[in-house]
Amino acid sequence: MTQAYAATDFADRGQLNSVQLNVVTLVDMEKAAATKSLDGCLYMMDNSVGGVGQGTDHLETTCKQGQVINWIIRPIDMHRRPDGTWPPMPKINNLVFLDIEKGDEEDVAERRMMTELKVYGAPDRMRDQYTAVYYYWAGAVMSEAPPGLYRYRFVLELEKEHGTDKLYLNSVRHPALRVLPV
Repeated sequence: MTQAYAATDFADRGQLNSVQLNVVTLVDMEKAAATKSLDGCLYMMDNSVGGVGQGTDHLETTCKQGQVINWIIRPIDMHRRPDGTWPPMPKINNLVFLDIEKGDEEDVAERRMMTELKVYGAPDRMRDQYTAVYYYWAGAVMSEAPPGLYRYRFVLELEKEHGTDKLYLNSVRHPALRVLPV
Protein backbone atom coordinates (compact mmCIF):
# COMPACT_ATOMS: atom_id res chain seq x y z
CA MET A 1 0.00 0.00 0.00
CA THR A 2 3.00 2.31 0.20
CA GLN A 3 4.05 2.26 -3.46
CA ALA A 4 4.06 5.90 -4.58
CA TYR A 5 3.51 7.25 -8.07
CA ALA A 6 4.59 10.63 -9.31
CA ALA A 7 2.35 12.70 -11.55
CA THR A 8 5.12 12.52 -14.18
CA ASP A 9 4.52 8.74 -14.47
CA PHE A 10 1.47 9.46 -16.63
CA ALA A 11 1.40 10.82 -20.17
CA ASP A 12 -1.45 13.27 -19.47
CA ARG A 13 -0.15 14.86 -16.26
CA GLY A 14 -2.42 17.89 -16.63
CA GLN A 15 -5.49 15.65 -16.30
CA LEU A 16 -4.49 14.95 -12.69
CA ASN A 17 -5.26 18.59 -11.94
CA SER A 18 -8.96 17.90 -12.51
CA VAL A 19 -11.01 19.00 -9.51
CA GLN A 20 -13.38 16.03 -9.68
CA LEU A 21 -13.39 12.48 -10.97
CA ASN A 22 -16.44 10.50 -11.98
CA VAL A 23 -16.78 6.75 -11.45
CA VAL A 24 -19.82 5.49 -13.35
CA THR A 25 -21.24 2.08 -12.48
CA LEU A 26 -23.88 0.31 -14.54
CA VAL A 27 -25.85 -2.43 -12.76
CA ASP A 28 -27.56 -5.41 -14.37
CA MET A 29 -30.57 -5.11 -12.06
CA GLU A 30 -32.40 -8.15 -13.41
CA LYS A 31 -29.43 -10.48 -12.84
CA ALA A 32 -28.61 -8.97 -9.41
CA ALA A 33 -32.20 -9.41 -8.21
CA ALA A 34 -32.43 -12.96 -9.55
CA THR A 35 -29.12 -14.12 -8.02
CA LYS A 36 -29.22 -11.83 -4.95
CA SER A 37 -25.59 -11.06 -5.72
CA LEU A 38 -23.60 -8.36 -7.52
CA ASP A 39 -21.15 -10.93 -8.92
CA GLY A 40 -20.98 -10.29 -12.67
CA CYS A 41 -23.56 -7.48 -12.44
CA LEU A 42 -21.36 -4.34 -12.19
CA TYR A 43 -19.62 -2.54 -15.03
CA MET A 44 -17.45 0.40 -13.91
CA MET A 45 -15.77 3.22 -15.85
CA ASP A 46 -14.00 6.41 -14.79
CA ASN A 47 -12.32 9.47 -16.23
CA SER A 48 -9.04 9.08 -14.34
CA VAL A 49 -5.63 9.02 -15.98
CA GLY A 50 -3.76 5.76 -15.50
CA GLY A 51 -6.69 3.80 -14.07
CA VAL A 52 -7.11 0.15 -15.04
CA GLY A 53 -10.01 -2.26 -15.30
CA GLN A 54 -12.42 -0.08 -17.31
CA GLY A 55 -15.72 -1.93 -17.85
CA THR A 56 -15.12 -4.40 -15.01
CA ASP A 57 -16.28 -4.68 -11.40
CA HIS A 58 -12.71 -4.26 -10.11
CA LEU A 59 -11.87 -0.84 -11.52
CA GLU A 60 -8.76 0.89 -10.15
CA THR A 61 -9.25 4.67 -10.21
CA THR A 62 -6.19 6.91 -10.07
CA CYS A 63 -6.76 10.01 -7.94
CA LYS A 64 -4.83 12.43 -5.77
CA GLN A 65 -5.00 13.44 -2.14
CA GLY A 66 -7.89 15.82 -1.51
CA GLN A 67 -9.63 15.10 -4.83
CA VAL A 68 -13.43 14.92 -5.06
CA ILE A 69 -14.84 11.71 -6.51
CA ASN A 70 -18.42 11.25 -7.68
CA TRP A 71 -19.66 7.67 -7.81
CA ILE A 72 -22.61 7.63 -10.22
CA ILE A 73 -24.81 4.54 -10.46
CA ARG A 74 -27.42 3.61 -13.04
CA PRO A 75 -29.22 0.49 -14.18
CA ILE A 76 -28.28 -0.88 -17.57
CA ASP A 77 -31.89 -0.66 -18.73
CA MET A 78 -33.01 2.99 -18.47
CA HIS A 79 -35.80 3.13 -21.03
CA ARG A 80 -39.53 3.26 -20.36
CA ARG A 81 -41.13 -0.09 -20.96
CA PRO A 82 -43.97 -0.68 -23.46
CA ASP A 83 -46.43 -0.84 -20.52
CA GLY A 84 -45.37 2.67 -19.44
CA THR A 85 -43.42 1.64 -16.32
CA TRP A 86 -39.79 2.43 -15.56
CA PRO A 87 -37.23 -0.22 -14.52
CA PRO A 88 -36.05 -0.31 -10.87
CA MET A 89 -33.16 1.95 -9.82
CA PRO A 90 -29.96 1.16 -7.88
CA LYS A 91 -28.64 3.43 -5.14
CA ILE A 92 -25.25 3.54 -3.40
CA ASN A 93 -26.06 3.14 0.27
CA ASN A 94 -22.40 3.29 1.36
CA LEU A 95 -18.77 2.81 0.33
CA VAL A 96 -16.72 0.75 2.78
CA PHE A 97 -12.94 0.97 2.57
CA LEU A 98 -11.11 -2.25 3.40
CA ASP A 99 -7.93 -2.96 5.33
CA ILE A 100 -5.89 -5.07 2.92
CA GLU A 101 -2.76 -4.77 5.08
CA LYS A 102 -4.28 -7.31 7.50
CA GLY A 103 -4.48 -9.80 4.64
CA ASP A 104 -8.26 -10.12 4.80
CA GLU A 105 -10.05 -7.94 2.31
CA GLU A 106 -13.27 -8.13 4.34
CA ASP A 107 -11.81 -6.20 7.31
CA VAL A 108 -13.04 -2.62 7.41
CA ALA A 109 -10.21 -0.07 7.35
CA GLU A 110 -9.59 1.73 10.62
CA ARG A 111 -8.32 4.84 8.84
CA ARG A 112 -10.87 7.23 7.40
CA MET A 113 -10.28 7.61 3.65
CA MET A 114 -13.04 9.95 2.50
CA THR A 115 -15.04 12.91 3.68
CA GLU A 116 -18.58 12.23 2.50
CA LEU A 117 -20.14 15.17 0.71
CA LYS A 118 -23.83 15.90 0.93
CA VAL A 119 -25.96 15.42 -2.15
CA TYR A 120 -25.80 18.55 -4.24
CA GLY A 121 -27.98 19.13 -7.26
CA ALA A 122 -30.32 16.37 -6.03
CA PRO A 123 -31.03 13.52 -8.45
CA ASP A 124 -34.01 14.29 -10.58
CA ARG A 125 -37.01 12.18 -9.62
CA MET A 126 -38.87 13.03 -12.82
CA ARG A 127 -37.99 10.30 -15.27
CA ASP A 128 -38.51 10.79 -18.96
CA GLN A 129 -36.72 9.88 -22.15
CA TYR A 130 -34.74 13.14 -22.20
CA THR A 131 -33.59 13.39 -18.58
CA ALA A 132 -30.69 11.41 -17.21
CA VAL A 133 -31.73 10.07 -13.81
CA TYR A 134 -29.27 8.45 -11.44
CA TYR A 135 -28.12 8.31 -7.84
CA TYR A 136 -24.62 9.15 -6.73
CA TRP A 137 -22.33 9.16 -3.72
CA ALA A 138 -19.68 11.89 -3.52
CA GLY A 139 -16.66 12.25 -1.30
CA ALA A 140 -13.27 13.90 -1.06
CA VAL A 141 -10.14 11.81 -0.52
CA MET A 142 -8.60 12.81 2.80
CA SER A 143 -5.71 15.20 2.11
CA GLU A 144 -3.52 13.33 4.60
CA ALA A 145 -4.27 9.89 3.10
CA PRO A 146 -0.94 8.18 2.47
CA PRO A 147 -0.31 7.41 -1.21
CA GLY A 148 -1.20 3.82 -2.08
CA LEU A 149 -3.91 1.42 -3.18
CA TYR A 150 -7.18 1.39 -1.23
CA ARG A 151 -9.81 -1.24 -1.98
CA TYR A 152 -13.47 -0.64 -1.22
CA ARG A 153 -16.80 -2.37 -1.53
CA PHE A 154 -20.17 -0.99 -2.45
CA VAL A 155 -23.24 -1.44 -0.30
CA LEU A 156 -26.04 -1.07 -2.84
CA GLU A 157 -29.75 -0.64 -2.32
CA LEU A 158 -31.75 -2.07 -5.19
CA GLU A 159 -35.41 -1.37 -5.80
CA LYS A 160 -37.38 -4.53 -6.39
CA GLU A 161 -39.53 -4.94 -9.47
CA HIS A 162 -42.78 -5.05 -7.52
CA GLY A 163 -43.52 -3.77 -4.03
CA THR A 164 -41.67 -1.45 -1.70
CA ASP A 165 -39.06 -3.88 -0.35
CA LYS A 166 -35.42 -3.10 -1.02
CA LEU A 167 -32.59 -5.55 -1.66
CA TYR A 168 -29.22 -4.69 -0.04
CA LEU A 169 -26.11 -6.22 -1.61
CA ASN A 170 -22.34 -5.86 -1.17
CA SER A 171 -19.96 -5.96 -4.12
CA VAL A 172 -18.10 -9.27 -4.39
CA ARG A 173 -14.98 -8.03 -6.14
CA HIS A 174 -13.37 -4.91 -4.79
CA PRO A 175 -12.64 -1.84 -6.89
CA ALA A 176 -9.89 0.46 -5.65
CA LEU A 177 -8.55 3.99 -5.48
CA ARG A 178 -4.87 4.48 -6.28
CA VAL A 179 -4.06 7.65 -4.32
CA LEU A 180 -1.15 9.70 -5.63
CA PRO A 181 0.64 12.39 -3.63
CA VAL A 182 -0.16 16.01 -4.40
